[in-house]
Amino acid sequence: MSIARFWRETPQRYNLGGCRCTRCGTVYFPPRAVCPTCAQHRESLGRLEPILLSGAGEVVSFTVVHDPAEGFEMQVPYVLAIVRTVEGPQLTGQVVDVTPEQVRIGLKVRATFRKLREEGRAGVIHYGYKFAPDEDLPAPRARGAPTEIAEVRAPPGTARA
Repeated sequence: MSIARFWRETPQRYNLGGCRCTRCGTVYFPPRAVCPTCAQHRESLGRLEPILLSGAGEVVSFTVVHDPAEGFEMQVPYVLAIVRTVEGPQLTGQVVDVTPEQVRIGLKVRATFRKLREEGRAGVIHYGYKFAPDEDLPAPRARGAPTEIAEVRAPPGTARA
């Protein structure tokens, strides 16, 4: 990742910075320049205001990873989930502080900023959001029936893509 891109993306990465269309009220994460929900997309140019997402939400789908991506071998098994935030956007993230057996559709979670990985000999640490359980949260507004993604294991002897 280039240095310029790293600093440009820092606010969204560490603050869950999104935007809201002032015409239709739809919230987006990450922020965007045009609202695809509005019938006249061009009319939304310049009318998206920055907002901070609360990080509160609910698991709407998840999977347990047993065959990790490079750099995540020490974390298996771990849970990746799609979380519907109370503001509306759905985010993908790792669920932490619970065993995979404790994760379920409807689990209330809150974004927490944690170490994602270390890079290179210098050990540059990258931080980002993950989700931790938070049963004290109110239920987010429903948008269709959630579906669970089945647990997937790679067959023995198959290469990772």
